[in-house]
Amino acid sequence: MPANASPPEPLAEAVAEICARHAGLEGPLLPILHEVQAAFGHLPEAAVPMIADALNLGRAEVHGVASFYHDFRSAPAGRHVVKLCRAEACQAMGAEALAAQVQGDLGIGWHETSSDGRVTLEPVFCLGLCACGPAAMIDGELVGRADAEGIEAMLGAEAGQ
Repeated sequence: MPANASPPEPLAEAVAEICARHAGLEGPLLPILHEVQAAFGHLPEAAVPMIADALNLGRAEVHGVASFYHDFRSAPAGRHVVKLCRAEACQAMGAEALAAQVQGDLGIGWHETSSDGRVTLEPVFCLGLCACGPAAMIDGELVGRADAEGIEAMLGAEAGQ
């Protein structure tokens, strides 16, 4: 979006409402970013200057915070989100091989979405299932002793396949 262009009206209204709800909080930037992402499925680029203006921050500061945290997306996620643990305990239990197999099966890398929009793959650095590694989270559901076949079965079952 060009610097002088106005953001789409529904986006502008929603971001203004979200910013207003958090105006009284100390340190409102992260709660605002989370709520904008929850509302749109990602952080639209056009929302950054609106948030910066509402909080009297620089656009670079808002962008820097949003890009620092891996949970914020600049594009919508797939219908399913698969998070694979990358922490040491899971690595010791085969997480590297699992990640390679899942990436190969899906044809995507970290922070990517399959071409059909079905799955987004994200790394995480501990899901708290260290004794049951490798661990995964599929659409918010924790999975211990994860394997590629089980992950695909869960995705297929949840998609009604």
